[in-house]
Amino acid sequence: MKITKPDKSKSTPNNSALHAALRILTPRDHSKYELVQKLKQRGFSRVDIDDAISACVRFDYINDVRTAQVYIRQLKRKGYGKKRIRLELNKKRLKGDRVQGILDQSVSEADEREGAARILKKNVKRFEREKDRLKRRDKMYRFLNARGFSKDIIAENLKRYNQTDYSEVDPAGR
Repeated sequence: MKITKPDKSKSTPNNSALHAALRILTPRDHSKYELVQKLKQRGFSRVDIDDAISACVRFDYINDVRTAQVYIRQLKRKGYGKKRIRLELNKKRLKGDRVQGILDQSVSEADEREGAARILKKNVKRFEREKDRLKRRDKMYRFLNARGFSKDIIAENLKRYNQTDYSEVDPAGR
């Protein structure tokens, strides 16, 4: 009995592009843009990529709205403000009215206020190494600004920091 290898000519390029897309999507959701970029890096033709993407959309393997929701929750947990989250979503080409609506719905001003207080409290020891009060305040401001919090929320947290022992501050501002 002779053992033969499977005929690789029956495997279409589109089929391998779809398999590559599924392997990419297995660990986590990707935006449509991210998936296209990763398939391009792997050397697939534009036609094969388009076919694989349309199959993934048809089977709901990629869904930019769902990806945006997951990514917003993840960034919020990491302590980022609304401006920074919007920037990160734009990097993944997750834009549009639906994504903006999800962002507005997912990150309220109270959430931002609580997130800024939590991240500031977590890093307060790092800031307290600075002895000069003004330099410390500037560092805290830059830190929260880089995290994407609004000026009002930053000012509110810095004011609260200056008024009390920050280790005892309730992140919700109560």
